[in-house]
Amino acid sequence: MTPTFMGSEPNYIAVGPNEGMRTFKEEEEKGLTLYRSLNAEQREKATLWDKKEYQFNQAEAFKDNQVIPFKGIKSADLSSNQIGLLTTLIEEYVGNMKPGHAKVKMNEIEKHIDNTWFSWVGGSSDEDVFYYRIHSPVILIEFDHHSPTFLWDRNQKHPGPVKWHVHTVVRTPNGNDYGKDLLKSHLEKHPH
Repeated sequence: MTPTFMGSEPNYIAVGPNEGMRTFKEEEEKGLTLYRSLNAEQREKATLWDKKEYQFNQAEAFKDNQVIPFKGIKSADLSSNQIGLLTTLIEEYVGNMKPGHAKVKMNEIEKHIDNTWFSWVGGSSDEDVFYYRIHSPVILIEFDHHSPTFLWDRNQKHPGPVKWHVHTVVRTPNGNDYGKDLLKSHLEKHPH
């Protein structure tokens, strides 16, 4: 399943035959629901920054085996209801695989649920842009509202991150999931 990168700009169709269609709705809403369920102390642990002014994705292309420290709130500090919300959010991403494969992956994730971290950047109102990361030894998920690439008035100041441009990333931490050329790396370090 990894690496998986999905993005959309715009992520909402306002007019036309597909009017009302929206991508990443569940990922956005389930992330917000989890964050909003946190009490003040939990939010303080989870929140890396309370304002989002630029892109935060750490594991997009060309960042194979990126070492990203665990940050935010550890699932051990969540209630059972919040762990359920976290699991439901993870399932939203893992569920993009065939059901049998998704079940195997979720079993692996659940074995590491006590060592799973959730972090947040940005606000939590319906209008706010935000970023979140779910990180365990076996999965890394990122959701990020990005700055627009195409759909903004070039006669005005660049708006920064917007709700209509979304990136999502699912990676296997240190899993060589971009297919790094290990033989080439070996030969560069140890000529024969």
